[in-house]
Amino acid sequence: MKQLVSILIPAFNAEKWISDCIESALAQTWRWKEIIVVDDGSTDSTLKIASTYASADVHVTTQDNCGASAARNRALSLAQGDYIQWLDADDLLAPDKVARQLEGVEPGQSSRILFSGAWGRFYHLVEMSKFAPDTLWEDLEPVEWLYRKVEGNLWMAIESWLVSRRLTEMAGPWDETLYRDNDGEYFCRVISCSHGIRFISEARCFCRRGDFGISHNLTLTDRKLDSLSVSLLFYIQKLISMEDSPRTRDACLKLLQRWAIYFYPERPDIFDQMHLMAKELGGQLPPPRLRRKYRWLQKAFGWRIAKKAQFVLPTLRSLAGKNWERVLCLQSARKRDSM
Repeated sequence: MKQLVSILIPAFNAEKWISDCIESALAQTWRWKEIIVVDDGSTDSTLKIASTYASADVHVTTQDNCGASAARNRALSLAQGDYIQWLDADDLLAPDKVARQLEGVEPGQSSRILFSGAWGRFYHLVEMSKFAPDTLWEDLEPVEWLYRKVEGNLWMAIESWLVSRRLTEMAGPWDETLYRDNDGEYFCRVISCSHGIRFISEARCFCRRGDFGISHNLTLTDRKLDSLSVSLLFYIQKLISMEDSPRTRDACLKLLQRWAIYFYPERPDIFDQMHLMAKELGGQLPPPRLRRKYRWLQKAFGWRIAKKAQFVLPTLRSLAGKNWERVLCLQSARKRDSM
């Protein structure tokens, strides 16, 4: 079965990681592949480094800075593959990731079967990646997958998916107006078009933990909040359209309640929209409360400071883990140099 796989890499100011990313794509044991890198107007050496890999199988192009979704759409417009493998420029694929998933394609199987795989997080050392299985790491029907995502507020790494050409065309392009959670909105469309999700645990990818980039909650700009509200309401509308039941309504209410704190009180327009959605689901959306251990801060310093602390402190703990991994990384490098 000589299915061509297009590995699509959008890149912006990724000079520190782009080589490792492209190398992981080239290292795929699946022979029939093409790699397309779209530099999204980087101001560092990303394009220069990526261009050193240009060949018959590696196409490198550039465009003005238009955002990740626009770069993905550009890459997709150039792709010839029967399957699409998305790969962000700071992340990595295990060498047999694609092969493991395509080995799961059975003769005569619908091209609307969607493949997923295991994913882990790391800072510096891939070998220290932490895999945290959840209820999405199973073979699931589309409505069950979306229900579990919404009910558990879960996420699946972009790289974990392998998408057929047919599903890609049915789902349509990435929404270039979304600044945050564009991948969640996109794959919600892909999943809803599919005939089911096939999970391949051996098909692994590795997602680099970042600092304070676009997806971080410390910098919740109006642009991010607008985008988040669109994706959240889209999940709810899509799930209810597929199964309108007490369990899906309860899951959607739970999702609204979890995310309300990000919009309250700074964006009353979005919070009121979410409140109206909750009423349509048969529930209520009361003003959010801080976690118990942060409520004393609210009494002493007010809501806004306490809310910021609830977002900041977990990040500081995460950065401590990152710094510890960096120490181990330096020690490993010194050990190799001394051999």
